[in-house]
Amino acid sequence: MNRMLFSSMLFLWIFLSSVLVLNAILSFVPFKTEKMRITAKNAVLLIASLTFYAWGGIYYLLIMLSSITINYIGGFLLVKASKTPKAKKLWLALIVTLNLAILFFFKYFNMLVVIIESLMNTSQGVGSMFESMISMEGTGALGMPNIVLPIGISFFTFQAMSYVIDVYRGNANLQKSIVDFALYVSLFPQLIAGPIVRYSDVELQLHNRTESLNLFVSGQKRFCYGLGKKVLLANTFAKVADDVWALETNEMGTAVAWLGLLCYTLQIYYDFSGYSDMAIGLGRMFGFSFKENFNYPYTSLSVKEFWSRWHISLSSWFKEYVYIPLGGNRKGLPRQMLNLLIVWFLTGLWHGANFTFIAWGLFYVALQIIERLFLKKLLDKNPVKILNWLYTILAVMIAWVYFRSDNIWQANEYIVQLFNFSSTHNSILSFLSMKTIIALLIAIPCVGFVQRPLKKVYEKVQYKVPVMAVDLVVQVAIVFLAVLSLIGSTYNPFIYFQF
Repeated sequence: MNRMLFSSMLFLWIFLSSVLVLNAILSFVPFKTEKMRITAKNAVLLIASLTFYAWGGIYYLLIMLSSITINYIGGFLLVKASKTPKAKKLWLALIVTLNLAILFFFKYFNMLVVIIESLMNTSQGVGSMFESMISMEGTGALGMPNIVLPIGISFFTFQAMSYVIDVYRGNANLQKSIVDFALYVSLFPQLIAGPIVRYSDVELQLHNRTESLNLFVSGQKRFCYGLGKKVLLANTFAKVADDVWALETNEMGTAVAWLGLLCYTLQIYYDFSGYSDMAIGLGRMFGFSFKENFNYPYTSLSVKEFWSRWHISLSSWFKEYVYIPLGGNRKGLPRQMLNLLIVWFLTGLWHGANFTFIAWGLFYVALQIIERLFLKKLLDKNPVKILNWLYTILAVMIAWVYFRSDNIWQANEYIVQLFNFSSTHNSILSFLSMKTIIALLIAIPCVGFVQRPLKKVYEKVQYKVPVMAVDLVVQVAIVFLAVLSLIGSTYNPFIYFQF
């Protein structure tokens, strides 16, 4: 399936350039009112966004349009029933159910088929049946064709649901314009891999936003750095991680297993944070301000802190729409533990239809419960903070093994390789090209160890001419190197597109 990636020549030189030019033209065309100008710009952005998504097939566009229609009409139904609380709750339940039903069918139906087929296969015994299920290897007994996952369905479904829930709560006004609502759901900068933008955060920007040269330049810089993260760093680490994970686990040896895990740990950060940087930068170019999605998570000193810094929009969504409505931490410790279990089970399941993601979520809920019970107090009192960091990054990396592996058995075997201090004929030197070594030397300190201490200093001097000049040179160099890399390589996936 051909996708129009941010880090592709088609997007950079044709699609994005065309949309920016059209948007700029509309800034100079005389309109009777500024409202009419924004309406025209929204229409152009909507057409561009639908084209962007439809590039992979009209079939997928129809699914997103169905989501837009359900939630747009749902808003009217909720407002109409505002004076009848019971009816209002029923309408909300129906709308949310329809959203989740669409998400379930396209994302989890294949998993359901595997589970049913495994349960039907009783002839090999319970152990074999269980192993088949956990390995996600169906028997084909039902003869069901695989459902293809529409790209970004989890992201635009959660965005659309945030609108109807906010309207129900009275935290957002009814959006009467189908164009503006469709644009909110489908806006191409953050459509297929986030950040998840809550409607209440951009409600005013949909019909009253200001574009400026400073905002555009800021967005351009953010986009360029995000492009560099993705193309020059994430893609480099992805090749190594994929090569290591392609080995039989007993052929890796401890050193190679750690190298593969280190590269995947860096890949997923620079891949997803790079995409978020590009999305935020593109939004600024068109006058939209999206909230940050990453805040140097690999510098965290606890798992709880890590999840306040990683994929912030997803964590905030589950906190606002699941954890707090369940009671949060207001109903005693046992209920809080149950709420955490529910939220992290759903968080794992949100990432994919595989038991590896459920295991990943349950691993984090165990760590969060342990921290809340006693460990967080010890971490806070510990004067040697590097030990806190070592605990946190080790926990995060172990969790990534489940996230990356094809099944739980492979993940468990991989973790064994990390700690059995074995060696094989495979040497880490065979996976380390000069390009990879240079990328590691840049990437490891730049996960936040350099930026966090210098952030305030940079903010004070970023608009001084010498600093701006250096920034511009770096941006040009990044784009130049990224284009060279894209021309010479066909390896250019985004990890979070599968969610």
